[in-house]
Amino acid sequence: MKEDAKESKIMRPYPPLGLLYISAYLKKHGLNNEVFDSTFYSFEEQLQFIEERIPKIIGIYTNLMTKINVIKLVKTLKNNPKYGFPKIIIGGPDVTYNRKNYLNTGADFLVIGEGEVTMLELCSALLSNKDFSTILGIAYLKNGNLLETSERPKIKDLNNLPIPNRHAIDFKPYLRTWKTQHGKSSMTISTQRGCPYTCKWCSTAVYGVSYRRRPARQVVEEIKLIMDAYNPDALWFVDDVFTVSHKWIAEFHNEMIQNHITIPFEIITRAERLNDLVLQQLKEIGCYRIWIGAESGSQNVIDAMDRRVKVKTVKDMIQKTNAFGMESGTFIMLGYPGETEQDINETIQYLKEANPTHYTITIAYPIKGTSLYNEIENNITERPNWEVSTDREIDFKRTYNKKYYKYAVRKVVNEIESYKAKSIIKRGKLKMKSIVAGRLMKLNK
Repeated sequence: MKEDAKESKIMRPYPPLGLLYISAYLKKHGLNNEVFDSTFYSFEEQLQFIEERIPKIIGIYTNLMTKINVIKLVKTLKNNPKYGFPKIIIGGPDVTYNRKNYLNTGADFLVIGEGEVTMLELCSALLSNKDFSTILGIAYLKNGNLLETSERPKIKDLNNLPIPNRHAIDFKPYLRTWKTQHGKSSMTISTQRGCPYTCKWCSTAVYGVSYRRRPARQVVEEIKLIMDAYNPDALWFVDDVFTVSHKWIAEFHNEMIQNHITIPFEIITRAERLNDLVLQQLKEIGCYRIWIGAESGSQNVIDAMDRRVKVKTVKDMIQKTNAFGMESGTFIMLGYPGETEQDINETIQYLKEANPTHYTITIAYPIKGTSLYNEIENNITERPNWEVSTDREIDFKRTYNKKYYKYAVRKVVNEIESYKAKSIIKRGKLKMKSIVAGRLMKLNK
């Protein structure tokens, strides 16, 4: 957090649930391990932790946000004997389509896809000096050549997974940060893996295009454990589409009612997977905020993304969420290939009419391995050095130039905030900023 100015401003830290799942799975099968959570600690503290223990194996999770520090850590560990030259295994969404790159930084193995079973088999083989070449779902170098084993089948029955090993890390900084910055101490929980939808900009590198769900009863048991051990003010369900199965929602609702549990929680879902009954069920067991994906207020852009939803459906469900007394949130992406100024104006109108409680805006960027990346690969105009950059910094030929979208974000934000403002003076100031941003957009077409 200390090294990321943007994240330090947002201050919404989430614990590494993926690593905690792997830690629990290894422990369940008799393989002792420790977890270092770098969120609130420095790079130097991380190295000190490793130097004190000299582990034989280090598993590291990497994604777009952590990649640069991961590479730095790998190179440090591989070039300094005081860390014992451990075997380094890297997993996470960013490795799937950057295998040779990560291995060339010094990593010994990559885990491709879900990590629990593969990590257990690989660690067991390495610790006992047994052959690892037949273990599914790994990649490594041999004489400089990339070797990849067959794909690891996805875990079908999530009921067999132990709950995350939350005892492995200190949750007090998370609870304190959320309480101080956002008024509610919050903890994360996962009920499903995969997403059955095919949005072109979204990465499915770890869980694939799938839908697998933990039994509702098991999820409620985990909630009870979290409440007893940590007493958070709220929960954040990290699932991609929480209400994808109405049958599961009904079971979850019944389990919560029968166990007399109500706790504030927030979710992400899709508009067409909501209806009056589902909204009522969520409300009754504590849901206070629903994030509903939209990405644009233009049907043309939504169709280009393969979102498979109507703008009107999204707008109606945001309004219904508000009417049920729950907060609504939505996501907006500007700069998608083919987006025009008319599309941006439609997005502004959509946000005004839908009136979400919260919204976020990003400028589209292509993640390697996604359909979006494949579509724009030949039109990439900026590809910084891989080791010191992320996919966020890849730019491509868009309808307008990069500066245009910078001002477009300002215009959307100021236009919506002026529309929401209660004070006439504030409304006027924000409207003026919107007008200025609009003129700068035109100057940078």
